[in-house]
Amino acid sequence: MQVFSEMAYERPDMEETLRFIEDSARKAAGADSYEKAREIFLELLEKLRHVSTMETIASIRNTADMTDVFYEKEMEYFHAGNPRLEIAREAFYKVLLESPFLPDFQKEFGEIYFKRMENAGRLTSEKNVELQVEESRLSQQYAKISATCTAKFHGETLNFYGLLKKMQDTDRGVRREAFAAWADLYASVSGQLDEIYSRLIEVRCAMAENLGFSDYVDMAYQKRERFDYGKEDTARFREQIRRFVVPVCQKLFEEQRRRLGLSKLCYYDEALIYPEGNVEPQGTEEEMIAKAGQMYREMSPQTGEFFDFMRRYQLFDLTTRPGKQPGGYCTFLEEEKAPFIFSNFNGTSADVDVLTHEAGHAFEAYTASRQIPLTEQAFSTAEIDEIHSMSMEFFAYPWMNLFFGEKADKYIYAHAADALRVIPYMACVDEFQHRVYQQRLTNPDERYRTWRELEKIYLPWREYDGCEFLEKGGFWMQKQHIFLYPFYYIDYALAQMGAFEYLARMQKNRTAAWEDYLRLCRAGGSRGYFELLKIGNLSNPFAGGTVEDIMKGVEAFLGQAAVRAGM
Repeated sequence: MQVFSEMAYERPDMEETLRFIEDSARKAAGADSYEKAREIFLELLEKLRHVSTMETIASIRNTADMTDVFYEKEMEYFHAGNPRLEIAREAFYKVLLESPFLPDFQKEFGEIYFKRMENAGRLTSEKNVELQVEESRLSQQYAKISATCTAKFHGETLNFYGLLKKMQDTDRGVRREAFAAWADLYASVSGQLDEIYSRLIEVRCAMAENLGFSDYVDMAYQKRERFDYGKEDTARFREQIRRFVVPVCQKLFEEQRRRLGLSKLCYYDEALIYPEGNVEPQGTEEEMIAKAGQMYREMSPQTGEFFDFMRRYQLFDLTTRPGKQPGGYCTFLEEEKAPFIFSNFNGTSADVDVLTHEAGHAFEAYTASRQIPLTEQAFSTAEIDEIHSMSMEFFAYPWMNLFFGEKADKYIYAHAADALRVIPYMACVDEFQHRVYQQRLTNPDERYRTWRELEKIYLPWREYDGCEFLEKGGFWMQKQHIFLYPFYYIDYALAQMGAFEYLARMQKNRTAAWEDYLRLCRAGGSRGYFELLKIGNLSNPFAGGTVEDIMKGVEAFLGQAAVRAGM
């Protein structure tokens, strides 16, 4: 295996791949033994892994520089060809699902894999090919606009992330100026983004209608493979958040207001946890990666092996720069069984969060892909995958002194508090999307009104200090999940419940907590959501009383952390 920068990229031949899939389907239909059918199945997976790996390389290099015309065109090629590949692949899967050898496949590779296969067929139709291409085009257009937005601020050219960092300045005047510049930047492109989102709503609703769903919400739940729960369960979970999480967050924000000595806590104050300034990591990017290496080697033999692999093959892109897509993610190069971590370091504690959160995803994928026969099951669904990442943030607490020195306890309190304080926002985003697609809100003004109404329910402390764009409800626009990954946000809140359970368990028996976590990681996506929760020894977050009980543990931890932080 080569380091990532030297990995060769070659555009796959979509027509040849289509012929291969179609030929595989014919061969599978005529297979006279399980051994023969299995051989055909595994050969096809190998072929598709290569296509997936090439697309992943192109995607990483595209997001690393959205102005690179070559990789922009390559992504357009994949976006245009993938819907046809999906249809051909589903035709092959149909043969497999109707095969007399299906019980043998299920016994060897697990029932959930074939349940997902059947579900994918439900979501595939020739009618939606052009709509899928259009959805990908609009998503790419959104990503490029958000990646190339910059503003002049105190002599610097800053993107959204750079301005967010300035909102942690100890000078409130600087925070207010940065906030104004940040909001103005969104307002300046709001017309374009509104147009893109309205069109995305139309396209997605049309796809749902073509597939016979009552609305896009039902289609999205199937697409996210939510086999164990539905939108009614999610609504009940949001209600638990409103009842048991929002009041605790209000209390935390009020404590912060007093700590900062303010008469009113505005949005641009929310990110400043301490009046003397937020704790920031010590060291260059290279030094921080070296410290992370020490942390993971000391954490466990498994994490040490994993992180050494990541460093050896340079499977990171962490530096923020003009033209780079905002945000962070972990992806997976299937042929190499190699995770890749992408982020935008900006000199804040969020940089350390990346080295724990995205590394949690990467560790799980690295571990599961070496335990499970099919690399396609390296990841589970998002509600489980985010437990891997969020829990790793907590397991890393004993090593925060490497990054923050004597201020490690201050970081730990701030980090745990932030992990809690963002949950109501997740619920707000989720209900917003339910309303957008159930009511087909293609009118921008209706979306703004809907968002502002929901903010007052889930974020009652939010104060925009008279900013017209945000006062009318424009804050939703800064969440890329709404544009690119519909309904992938409440997953974070569901997963955070599991991570908080592990955090509480660590205080009593860290070894037992780690064993539960490692068992969950090793299981990958080989089981369904509720079954994986049991494997990880975790509670069902939809069950009555679960959120309330978890909040008691979180409040107890925050109280102890505040004392250790000298508050």
